[in-house]
Amino acid sequence: MKDVMPILFIGHGSPMNVVQENEFTSSLKNIAAHIPRPQAIVVISAHWLTEGTFVTGTVNPEQIYDFYGFPMELYQVSYRPPGSTRTTDRIIDLGKSIPVIKDYSWGIDHGAWAILKHLYAEANIPVIQISIDFTKDAETHYEIGKILSALRDEKILIIGSGNIVHNLSRMSHEQFDENPYPWAVEFDGYVEESLKNADAESLIHDDRFLYKAASLSVPTNDHYLPLLYIEAIRRNEDKLHFFHKGFQHKSISMRSFTLS
Repeated sequence: MKDVMPILFIGHGSPMNVVQENEFTSSLKNIAAHIPRPQAIVVISAHWLTEGTFVTGTVNPEQIYDFYGFPMELYQVSYRPPGSTRTTDRIIDLGKSIPVIKDYSWGIDHGAWAILKHLYAEANIPVIQISIDFTKDAETHYEIGKILSALRDEKILIIGSGNIVHNLSRMSHEQFDENPYPWAVEFDGYVEESLKNADAESLIHDDRFLYKAASLSVPTNDHYLPLLYIEAIRRNEDKLHFFHKGFQHKSISMRSFTLS
């Protein structure tokens, strides 16, 4: 697996993390130092929901501040990497059967730049985003994810950016509350075991949402779906490494991992 890029799932949590030094942000800096430097980065972010599957095609993607009511310092954070039309065209070619459509209206939302600011602060690696088609079910997203596998052999880093547990209606105002909800811990543990067992069916299957812990942990699937893209790209030889665990605001899992 020496010449194969790892893949990452990152629980990105609150936008406040971009201006903080904490255990989560330190883990991002650390993992970036231990993986090969990519030629380009592809991000599947929970914050770009579309009808259809799109990929950013601009040479100089706009930084999008897609959040409200936060301190002014967040809106002053600058992260402006280049795009890569070559990578965009490669993704479109791989996704002809879907199809994947080139988009010039989107840029880089905080699901991407808020983590990349810690991973690659210089912003000198091209970044491309792929949207999440909200009209498709979990199994379809898993199948879409499979088309990206070939990018790993082309020195392209693929990141799924979301959260395994993400319930804003139940969140505590305290970001670093040390007592997450029991249902949040239960579902986070369920996903952990499914990942350890490479049990994609357990991650995909909608029956899990019949259980209270799951329905509370994933009230909407926008932050959960990036996980399925990463699991879909997983190879039999990959080793799983959880480089960060824990919760913020009691109801947001920050669990993050690599497969390499």
